[in-house]
Formats: sequence, C-alpha cells, structure tokens
Amino acid sequence: MIETIRLYDLRHSYVTLSLLGGVKPKTVSEQAGHASVEFTLDHYAHVLPEEREGASDQLENMLFSGVVPS
Repeated sequence: MIETIRLYDLRHSYVTLSLLGGVKPKTVSEQAGHASVEFTLDHYAHVLPEEREGASDQLENMLFSGVVPS
C-alpha cells in the first residue's frame, strides 16, 4: 500500500532536512515562507538537539581560550 504524501509533508521534510543539514534558520524560514524565524524555530527546534548539547561547550571554549569569535 502506498501512503498519500501531502504537500504539507514535503514542506515539513524540506524544513527539517534543511535545518539538520546546517542551513541557517533565517534562510530556511524565508524559503519556507514563514512569517518569522521565531515561527520556524518554535515548530522545528526539536530537530536541533545538538544545538543545546554543544552550546555550553562553545561558551566554555570562548571564555577559557581567550579567543573571541569574529
């Protein structure tokens, strides 16, 4: 049996895969036609758990390496 694929499903897959692939949320939001980046992040942040996991490591590296990112 072949499942029906809705346009919504394709759009959701596009946004999800783009974010997982490293495309910046602002770019994905604009391409998807969302009203704001906040909307995109509110609805798709669940696909970016590595962002939370690496955030404290990035901050620690900045604070203790003496190097400020450009």
